[in-house]
Amino acid sequence: MMFNQINKNQNKQIFFVYIVLAAITLAVYWQVNQFDFVNIDDDIYVIENSFIKSKINMDGFLWSLTTRYGDLWNPLVWLSLMFDYQLYGLKAGGYHVTNLILHIFSTLLLFHLFCRMTGAVWKSAFVAAVFALHPLHVESVAWVAERKDVLSAFFWMLTLCLYVFYIEKQSVKRYLLVLFSFVLALMSKPMVITLPIIMLLLDYWPLKRFETRKDNFLLWQLKEKMPFFILSAVLAFVTLYSPDNQETSVQVFPLSDRFANAVVSFVTYLEETFWPHDMSIFYPFPTQILFGQVIISLLIITAITIVVIKMMKRFPYLSVGWIWYAITMAPVIGIIQISVTAPYAMADRYHYLPSIGIGIMIAWGVPLFFPNANTRKKVLCPITIAILILISILSWKQCNNWENSIQLWNHALMATKNNFMAHGNLGVAMLV
Repeated sequence: MMFNQINKNQNKQIFFVYIVLAAITLAVYWQVNQFDFVNIDDDIYVIENSFIKSKINMDGFLWSLTTRYGDLWNPLVWLSLMFDYQLYGLKAGGYHVTNLILHIFSTLLLFHLFCRMTGAVWKSAFVAAVFALHPLHVESVAWVAERKDVLSAFFWMLTLCLYVFYIEKQSVKRYLLVLFSFVLALMSKPMVITLPIIMLLLDYWPLKRFETRKDNFLLWQLKEKMPFFILSAVLAFVTLYSPDNQETSVQVFPLSDRFANAVVSFVTYLEETFWPHDMSIFYPFPTQILFGQVIISLLIITAITIVVIKMMKRFPYLSVGWIWYAITMAPVIGIIQISVTAPYAMADRYHYLPSIGIGIMIAWGVPLFFPNANTRKKVLCPITIAILILISILSWKQCNNWENSIQLWNHALMATKNNFMAHGNLGVAMLV
């Protein structure tokens, strides 16, 4: 396996990108250090959680490993919140800053990952910038209870970076590092169970490992990835079928409605990627989904899938990006309801990791329309800068809606219709 060599000029570019990515992300999100907790889940995770208020000791460590407090097994989230409490007490700003730091680290690791695999500095920078600055990702960063998002994303990126490190020079020690990092990711959020499939995708492109192992490629892939798939399967089983998690065994809406909503939501996430608007912390499950909506959504999904498969050999990054988006979205698309107390149609935070796939498709796909290098520089460079400035402004404004509970729910009522949760939580916030 040969990786692209980075020259001295590219090293300067890479250093510049690291600085700019960190600085812009910090500028967009720094306001969160003045934000309060919000009255949805922050009480469960922090305010009323007596467990995180105890000192970090063996009892707290064992509790975090064995509890399903908050309906999920995510011990690293509890340990990180315990650590924050020791530093900040109940000052919400500190928890927000920790989320922001994790988000910045994930962004830089994402840039490093694709830059190392492809040598394409500016395309990798675009993928990382979209991940860092997209308005739909504000929810994951500005919501303290979504520590699980930013923490799992950090270990997701770290695992993939270590995976590339392992491929460069394969050894047991490097392999165990990858596996350990993956375990930490699983201990942060169940959504990362799809990571072994993403490893397979990267083996196809840009790592091109299939080309060097044409014989029995399936056998060696299964052998290499088997521990990862086993761990994912165990966590999926624990999450869905644990005796302590009875809610997931009861489905509020029939399967046909959940399937219809999943199909429409899958395309809606795509729409919101290119035109983020009417963002809300809670989207009520629709009382009626038009049959035409479902058909159109299915046609869009089918058409894109057929196109990227047909172009798979010539432009592998299109199929890798599309499958990345689809696979990482699958666990949270809503066919299996995770929450029956607050049945939602979709959630901004579920766009966090899947968006990377769309970023890959754009970064490597759009330049195909501009075969001339000079044209690409003159056209794509200013357009890209304008887009990144625009989404930065949108994210800054969206971030402002998370300052406190009243602002959050007022915005949700403006962005959605028939939002029972927004009415109820706004009323509670105004009474306090």
